[in-house]
Amino acid sequence: MGYCGGKRVRCAMWPLPADRKRFSFSRCGLILFAFPFLVGCVALSTRTAVVSTVITEPVAGTEGVGPANFGLIGRVSVKDEKQGFSGGIHWQHTDTGDEILLLSPLGQAVAQIQRNPEGIRLTTSEQKVYYAADVEGLTEQVLGWHLPLMGLQYWVQSINSPATTAALDRDSDGRVVTIRQDDWEITYSSYFPPEQLQTARPRVLVLNRGDLRIKLVIDQWKTD
Repeated sequence: MGYCGGKRVRCAMWPLPADRKRFSFSRCGLILFAFPFLVGCVALSTRTAVVSTVITEPVAGTEGVGPANFGLIGRVSVKDEKQGFSGGIHWQHTDTGDEILLLSPLGQAVAQIQRNPEGIRLTTSEQKVYYAADVEGLTEQVLGWHLPLMGLQYWVQSINSPATTAALDRDSDGRVVTIRQDDWEITYSSYFPPEQLQTARPRVLVLNRGDLRIKLVIDQWKTD
């Protein structure tokens, strides 16, 4: 149960585990797990030559306009100077919002993040519900680290957000190697073969900002 405007609120989606004491985030008491990342993919050499860098300027009227719908299943690890987290991720993005489920390495739900036109809702494994207008501030408050959702919905598809200035490095095959935007650096180390998804999509990407590092390994893409 949580409270919003004096009313008690219950999260109805993705039931969270009965064994709640074992799973909660850092500022809600999360025990963090080590989770090995075994990756089979089309890998890019760590010394891939950058043959072009393109600077893109903000496009007027794109605020609040998201990329094409997608869904993915994968694994995520987060590390900064104070803590770390590793586990699974299920993410469904549509033109009206996002639903993200974070899982323990054993597949149990530990948090749910929902974004819609009204704002952001985050539900912990202890059934505590938090609301905010800004996802980065809310995840910093509850999880202890920033989730740059508004940029990541683009970066996960190896494209930049049109809302702010960005720099894109490409290799000789035209694939994006690095995106630098909003003080984040996103590095792509491997892609799915194009024949599997019609267009090449990232398999492994790493986000860095300051001492925060977020690694996302995508096991399955679903596109509409």
